[in-house]
Amino acid sequence: MVKARGDSASHLAGGLDSFLRKCIFSILSVGPLPNHIALIMDGNRRYAKKQNMAEGAGHKAGYLALMRVLSHCYELGVKYVTVYAFSIDNFKRRPEEVHSLMDLMLEKIEELLEEESIVNQYGLRIYFIGNLKLLNEPVRVAAERAMAATAKNTKAVLLICVAYTSYDEIVHAVQESCKAKRNETEALNATKGINSVPGVEEDMKINEVIVCNLQVSCENSSSKFRALNRTTACNGVIGVEKKNGVAVHHPIQGTSEDGWDEVASTTRNGEIEGNEESKEKQVVLPTIKVLDIEKHMYMSVAPEPDILIRTSGENRLSNFLLWQTTNCPLYSPTALWPELGFWHLVWAVLNFQRSYQYFEKKKKQL
Repeated sequence: MVKARGDSASHLAGGLDSFLRKCIFSILSVGPLPNHIALIMDGNRRYAKKQNMAEGAGHKAGYLALMRVLSHCYELGVKYVTVYAFSIDNFKRRPEEVHSLMDLMLEKIEELLEEESIVNQYGLRIYFIGNLKLLNEPVRVAAERAMAATAKNTKAVLLICVAYTSYDEIVHAVQESCKAKRNETEALNATKGINSVPGVEEDMKINEVIVCNLQVSCENSSSKFRALNRTTACNGVIGVEKKNGVAVHHPIQGTSEDGWDEVASTTRNGEIEGNEESKEKQVVLPTIKVLDIEKHMYMSVAPEPDILIRTSGENRLSNFLLWQTTNCPLYSPTALWPELGFWHLVWAVLNFQRSYQYFEKKKKQL
């Protein structure tokens, strides 16, 4: 009898709590709502110490807090939630702790794929963001399996940043952009039938003088250049001029900066100037734009965050979404991550609404 009454009271309290949340979310929805919330889950270890819990228990409590916060976000109508789960810098922690975190991550990824999980409840698509090659094989395979299993879900998106830092993301994006532009240029040159001088990587022609890409030429053809000029080949821009059908190499004296200044002075809007005959053989210099880099970001699958929440009162970004948070308000409650609750989220949304017009105006100025 007592147990039945207790269960009934608990069920009633849960129903009232759900009703209250819906009422508050209805009020909040009168104003602008965030489309993307990013979370830095800080304070799991301090929480465990504060509660005299065993080592590792703080991270398990943090996972429960994450499920709770995700439910609130998706009930509110937030489509994208990004969580900073594991930084590349976290690999510097004690091996025992890293191993424990990897085991916990593997366990929780498998839980997300269960039928009763939050993934199926809200129709989530999961992305694991970061340099996944740094993860151990079981975790990496589980992450890839979770992404494949949820690829057709469209209602909401959960982005989990693991083995991630913004520095690594930006470097990766720049490298991929360079590769893409190089492949694009080579394909374009091939269609135009541009021939290169034997032994020289051809990048551009200025009045029949071929100016070589130093980074490629000095790496791939350094031995050939040294045979021609041992002291100046890689100290400036190498010119190749045809005289009587013979290729003659001319190093432009001075530093590489001086040489490229001379080349740059003959260009305009990325194209090489010359006489009418040489213009027919011009090669357009590839330009990498901001959009090219953004296209190759790990986070290109989601819009920029509208709110960034970092718990435990810290105001640092800790190498998280540095590129994407230029116009994003930061909310830093003093609560440790496992202590984060419904009212913290409500306050974060209210702060977002209060500053919404200001940040929208800043975005339009870009």
